[in-house]
Amino acid sequence: MKSDFWLDQIPLWGVFLLTIVIVLLSVRIGALIGKRRRRQPEHETDASLGTIIGATLGLLAFMLAFTFGLAAQRLQARMQLLLDEVNAIGTTYLRAGLLPEPHQSEIRKLLREYVDIRANLAREDLSRQLKKIQEALSRSESLHDQMWSHAVAIADADRTSVIDALFISSLNEMIDLHNSRVTVARYRIPTTLWNVLYFITILSMATVGYQAGLAGKSSLRIGLVLAFTFATVVFLIADLDRVTEGSLRANQQPMLELQKKMQTPAAEAGYEQIFSDCLTAVGRDPFKAQHRVRVPCGPTRVSSWNQTSTRRPGCSRVVVWTSASDSSSRSLESMPDG
Repeated sequence: MKSDFWLDQIPLWGVFLLTIVIVLLSVRIGALIGKRRRRQPEHETDASLGTIIGATLGLLAFMLAFTFGLAAQRLQARMQLLLDEVNAIGTTYLRAGLLPEPHQSEIRKLLREYVDIRANLAREDLSRQLKKIQEALSRSESLHDQMWSHAVAIADADRTSVIDALFISSLNEMIDLHNSRVTVARYRIPTTLWNVLYFITILSMATVGYQAGLAGKSSLRIGLVLAFTFATVVFLIADLDRVTEGSLRANQQPMLELQKKMQTPAAEAGYEQIFSDCLTAVGRDPFKAQHRVRVPCGPTRVSSWNQTSTRRPGCSRVVVWTSASDSSSRSLESMPDG
């Protein structure tokens, strides 16, 4: 996702080299001015310059910390949204298994394609990702429309079904998270902040070079240390800021694992049997007070509408389906055997 900002037109390795050149030139120019000033009888003392240098370097350190923190927060937000989307897709896929045919099969097929688009894009190298990302976004939005058309048909068929309402809610959340991921990926460090950061860098490094020139010392060693140190930090900030470039990116492993699970029908059998037993017990009546269904325990993870639990191998459990008489909401609760 490129922009018109001048720094975005440069690759990351180019940002590193450019920053080194800017720092070295700033130090060198400051040193030349300092040497010329040293020939004059009334020049500044090291004590007065030390205060100015300390203030400028402190301000530069603050700007670096602020910019780095901003970029790190954006990366953390992208990672959290990825995890939330994976969970939302998984929940929608499970709840789609409770829908009547043909909606169940068709929606699950669309969801598998939806995940394949994301997982296959994550496996591509960076150059191909940049070319395919717009196509992937367009296809994802098309799948949203197709799945939502199924949701509309399901809602029109039965306006009182709690199961249908839960599915539509999870589908809506999945679509919202897609939009959130796209939007957050477009959030970048503001152009003004980059310009101010480089401006303060030039002034700070020129001041350091000026002091070295005024003292008659060589500015080359000082400039090299400052250049490589500062360029490394700027390189990390630019890497964090760029979504489709660099090594500091959101790990797509959760999406790849979800794709693998959705391509294994046997993994869904345990989930569907539990939900099927519960639906049989309540007869799809949201106003029945309480129903109990004993189901075998296994090593799989049981995911309910609002709660999750882990079953131990070799045991049995009672799944309780409850609903308040004045509400159409339902929940699954687990109770110890006996």
